[in-house]
Amino acid sequence: MIDSDLPESSGSRRWLTATIALIGLLALARIIALAVSPVALYADETQYWIWSREFDWGYFSKPPMIAWLIALSTGLLGDGDFAVRLPAPLLHSATAAFLFASAQRLWDARTGFWAAAVYLTLPAIWLSGLVISTDALLLCAWSAGLYALLRLRDGGGWITAAALGLAIGLGFLSKYAMIYFAVGLAIGIVVDPATRRALLSLRGVLAGAIALACLLPNLAWNAANDFATVSHTAANANWGGDLFHPAEMLEFLVEQIAVFGPLLFPLLLGLLIAGALRLRDVGTERLLLAAFIIPPILTVSLQAFISRAHANWAAGAYVAATLLVTAFLLSGPAWRRIVLIGSIALHTAIGVGFSIMAASPALVEMANMDNATKRIRAWPETAAAIEAAAAEADYTYIVFDDRNIFHQTQRYAPSLEPRLRMWLRYSGPVNHAEDVWPLPETVDGPVLVVSHRPLEVPRLQDDFGTFESVGELAIPLDGGRTRDFTLWRAEGHDRVERDTAYEEHWQAIDAEAGVVRGYSNEDG
Repeated sequence: MIDSDLPESSGSRRWLTATIALIGLLALARIIALAVSPVALYADETQYWIWSREFDWGYFSKPPMIAWLIALSTGLLGDGDFAVRLPAPLLHSATAAFLFASAQRLWDARTGFWAAAVYLTLPAIWLSGLVISTDALLLCAWSAGLYALLRLRDGGGWITAAALGLAIGLGFLSKYAMIYFAVGLAIGIVVDPATRRALLSLRGVLAGAIALACLLPNLAWNAANDFATVSHTAANANWGGDLFHPAEMLEFLVEQIAVFGPLLFPLLLGLLIAGALRLRDVGTERLLLAAFIIPPILTVSLQAFISRAHANWAAGAYVAATLLVTAFLLSGPAWRRIVLIGSIALHTAIGVGFSIMAASPALVEMANMDNATKRIRAWPETAAAIEAAAAEADYTYIVFDDRNIFHQTQRYAPSLEPRLRMWLRYSGPVNHAEDVWPLPETVDGPVLVVSHRPLEVPRLQDDFGTFESVGELAIPLDGGRTRDFTLWRAEGHDRVERDTAYEEHWQAIDAEAGVVRGYSNEDG
């Protein structure tokens, strides 16, 4: 069967035109904001840029897609911070377009316009649209996959099936949280006859084959690298410590308000609960959307209860959630439209306000939000200060105990890069910096240790024959805060074995310590 589009009325064309204008204007505004932003790359963005300098099928903590995309952007536009971040607003624009297309297929173009408007103004998207992250890639692939699925279940042909497989495969190459999309497909097969017919067919086999073909090189890379990315993902789950933390689960759910909005997230939960209570009355399309919403939110909530979870770990759920909530708010009593428009207006005000504040230290200080900005400020100044300290003597290496500081120095003090090395706290590397740039076992000559973690200084001292203080650095940040370092001249590197006795000894000391990061006025 050849894919066919839905017929368009003049009303549909008007909504399509409005959607294109909305997406284009917001994309342009975000691109201009990136171009004039005074905020340097934050540490994770810098790490992704470092990966992008060398093509591979995987990296220490993430699949490869984000590095490939940054490589493409910087290859075309140069290595500036703007080029590194530019894919972010473009990806979110594409996601909004796929949401329009999905809503139009499920309902009409009017719903598509409002779904795009809701998505582009979500609190999380105001932030994610101005930084480069794996979430932007995941959401784009997820929305493309959902649209392809809707076409396939409506009789789409081989091209649609191939597009579904490609979206799934690229999603997995972007972030392993795409596994929740696969879970949604499995649930969809159970609850939706049209999805079952579409996927349990030769076209479904083609989609699966293409998805697997995309993923296989990354699996091979992981196998050749001791499953580094998979191990890191498992380590993030942190199931090795004390289990069961109801406060963590509550915190995660509260954080979803900052992701999806103070009105929309409670409404979403209400719709899901009401649907579960009246399951037989729920249409198959809404059941299908719920299949892509519930697994990530429920799974990550349980993960938070068992251990911990970051607010963005369930981000994929909000693709289908945007469609479900928008369709609900566009039907029924007038108060629903008030909630819809009010949410968009509120989210826009919050997003624009925070964007302006991030660019203005004075406003940050007025709002007493300096703790929220301390990790995005003054990275070029920090690198310059480290560069000046390194020039005061003939050091063989400049050694770090914090991978974020290491990567930012790579980015903003490139002349030092050949001499930058990471001290290994544990028996082996636990991040990309330690894996690729570890301090050698044998070192000729003195090294400059730049410590950002006061807790690590005694352990560092144990690994050297001599360890002498040569000063401190305090980099000014917002609100009178400083980014603090202690500097040490060290020689005779002889790394203490990280055996059980070593770990037990230092864990007992850690339990009594208070300061773990080098920031003044530490609030966590």
